[in-house]
Amino acid sequence: MNSTLYAKDTPPYGASAGARGKAFRRAAPAAAIFLALCAVPAAAHLLGQPFWLGLVARIMILGLAAVGLNLVLGYGGMVSLGHAMYLGIGAYSVGILSAHGVDSGLAHLAVALAAGAAVALIVGLVCLKTSGMAFIMITLAFAQMFYFLAISLKQYGGDDGLTIASHSRVPGLSLDDPYQFYLLVLAVLAIICALCKRLTDSRFGLVLRGSRQNPRRMRALGFPLLRYRLAAYVLSAMIVVMAGVLLANLARFASPSYMSWTLSGDLVLMCVLGGMATLLGPIVGAAAFVLLEEFLSGMPLDLPAGAADLIRTHWLGVFGVFVVAVVLFARRGLYGALAGREDTDG
Repeated sequence: MNSTLYAKDTPPYGASAGARGKAFRRAAPAAAIFLALCAVPAAAHLLGQPFWLGLVARIMILGLAAVGLNLVLGYGGMVSLGHAMYLGIGAYSVGILSAHGVDSGLAHLAVALAAGAAVALIVGLVCLKTSGMAFIMITLAFAQMFYFLAISLKQYGGDDGLTIASHSRVPGLSLDDPYQFYLLVLAVLAIICALCKRLTDSRFGLVLRGSRQNPRRMRALGFPLLRYRLAAYVLSAMIVVMAGVLLANLARFASPSYMSWTLSGDLVLMCVLGGMATLLGPIVGAAAFVLLEEFLSGMPLDLPAGAADLIRTHWLGVFGVFVVAVVLFARRGLYGALAGREDTDG
């Protein structure tokens, strides 16, 4: 009898091995991405190309901002064309505090997160009363308001932007060292991705996905969707604010262009390229976006009949063809195609 019960209650060895194999396949693409990011400092040092540190750090910062946007866009189905506003809030928090002699990185982060959360709460309460095209246009309108507000701040550079005298002071780190700054960005990205994974796999994440797929049914089940969506919107904004703080330290500059609607569109495009409703898709999309921009605008290849000059001049046209090809032939995005169908939520 004991052996019979044991046979019924214990999964077969093959099934357990299959589950382990599936878990390994799910984790492999994410592990490969982070291992590649960890190898960049060593490769840059060995090749004597510190330029790669700044380029990949920029990719990770934009990827972090796209991860934040993906929380509402991919998982919540809320298309925001105003998330660059929070990137600018993070950057200007660093720039304005530094202009007044406050160089503490913790103070920069605290003020940026507080300002971003307050703005996101107000903007979210207004925008989430609408849906569809109205939601898109209202988020765009708020972003443009803050864009012109930044231009009007003549004491902080106005349209020319604000130069930041020094990096934020972080205990135990020197952000003047590009290697230490790179590792800080990588650590922040890894932590945020891990937290987003826990969040999207939780009940909160399931309700958020349900609100995207069938909001009427979710309301009928008794879920207060406005609260869930507002919480997701504020959390999303705070992630983008953190990316803005890092971007200000990378460039040592804060510009109104960080809040422009074109940058919001770029973030949406990164999510689409990498794969919406995937955890690491926005990072892959940011890498594809930045690397292809650098390659096409510089075009190092020697092509016949002046094709290289043509591509350098009209690289946006070639980039557009690439985006259309991804949308048509890799509908789950680059990361979705790489990881497989069962991994598109990982």
